Amino acid sequence: MKIFTIGVYGMTEQQFFSALIEHNIDVFCDVRQRRGVRGRLYTFANSLYLQERLKRLGINYLYEKNLAPTKEIREKQWEVDKTNHLTKKCRSVLGNAFVKCYCEKVLESFDFNDFKSRLEDLSAKNVVIFCVESNHNACHRSLLAKKMQELYNCEVINL
Repeated sequence: MKIFTIGVYGMTEQQFFSALIEHNIDVFCDVRQRRGVRGRLYTFANSLYLQERLKRLGINYLYEKNLAPTKEIREKQWEVDKTNHLTKKCRSVLGNAFVKCYCEKVLESFDFNDFKSRLEDLSAKNVVIFCVESNHNACHRSLLAKKMQELYNCEVINL
């Protein structure tokens, strides 16, 4: 199994879905807390539209809210962003407090064996982990992908 990561900011609808097709994605794993994106440029990433489009492309959709950072965890990043005068769209890395809290409160308690089993039930070969940030290093999906790479020795490709 290969793990891919993708964000939506900075991509057009055509670019986004073309990347999924080009990399033969067969399972789309949404790890957002809220499955909507503000702004008309990104309506294609809102849950209902997204799921329908993925279905037409033959890509399985899996929502893993338990892998999303909670508001408490996100607030740790907001503090760093505020101090550095950054917006989520401009951030290039995650703050240490966010990383520590996300790893302790989300990744350490998540049942990765069950998750892997559900992916195998879907015959997953190319799984994409999705959240909104354009830069994977500025998003929790990079921490998740790294954890999966460590656990399952799978290749990670950031789109």
